[in-house]
Amino acid sequence: MGTEHYSWRDTYRGMSSDNIKGLVLALSSSVFIGASFIIKKKGLKKSGVSGVRAGVGGYSYLYEPLWWVGMITMIVGEAANFAAYAFAPAILVTPLGALSIIISAVLAHIILQEKLHIFGILGCALCVVGSTTIVLHAPQEREINSVKEVWDLATEPGFLFYAALVITLVFVLVFHYIPQYGQTHIMCYIGVCSLVGSLSVMSVKAIGISLKLTLSGTNQLVYPQTWAFTVVVVLSVITQLNYLNKALDTFNTAVVSPIYYVMFTSLTILASVIMFKDWDRQSPTQIVTEMCGFVTILSGTFLLHKTKDMVDGPGVLPVRLPKHMDEEDNFGQEGIPLRRQQT
Repeated sequence: MGTEHYSWRDTYRGMSSDNIKGLVLALSSSVFIGASFIIKKKGLKKSGVSGVRAGVGGYSYLYEPLWWVGMITMIVGEAANFAAYAFAPAILVTPLGALSIIISAVLAHIILQEKLHIFGILGCALCVVGSTTIVLHAPQEREINSVKEVWDLATEPGFLFYAALVITLVFVLVFHYIPQYGQTHIMCYIGVCSLVGSLSVMSVKAIGISLKLTLSGTNQLVYPQTWAFTVVVVLSVITQLNYLNKALDTFNTAVVSPIYYVMFTSLTILASVIMFKDWDRQSPTQIVTEMCGFVTILSGTFLLHKTKDMVDGPGVLPVRLPKHMDEEDNFGQEGIPLRRQQT
């Protein structure tokens, strides 16, 4: 069996026209999605004044117009994201969600008065640097000529094991951990969103490829595999929206966004590596560089998490504020306790 050799030109040969289209669509998607977090949060807080909050199982936000504005904004962003996956690999598209972290954090600081410490800003910067590193070393898109090829990749033993593991973990979180720790541990809600999201992105990519091939003259809508992927997307999106609403209503937006981004990105790239075998087409240097990008992103998220309640006090050292009630709107200052609080 022959050995593939990678040259400097192979590694840095530039982006194809399809990858550039995917890049532009992904950037646009991040702008809309980042803004939607804030609009939906405002709607959730407004609806919670007169109804049952989403964080404790209520659905009064469905009657709030502002929440629907946020939902429409998110749909536009997701549509752009959907189109991006049809043109570029997941390793290129998904990390660009870092831009939505910056947008949501800045808007949360300005509109929601959710303070972001200087180290939080540094954390956002690290997330962007790590994501840029990954994007610069992302592989070219795999050549696929039929949705059947995607289905064959999805039904290989490796990805079937991953999908079964994801579904098992989601059920454990939903039926065991969320009832006990959902209100105090953000990883419960975000875990469900991220795990389900990794499967939904693979299905979204399959549908995107199917539509792109159909529009180019090769009808893929006649294959049952296309509709099977569609069902997975619908069920996944409904699940993600439900638990993302709970996370936004319970915890600080400036922290929900980056943690969701890191978990969702990591699991999506893992799923893509397993299903589409992205790393099989890359050199060891590229793979190691991508891993360094992940470490940089995780470092940024750690800073955001640890400085979520910090403000600059009168002295030189920053101080951490205790959890307290916001007198203006009767909402608690959203935080992330490190462990379940005892009563």
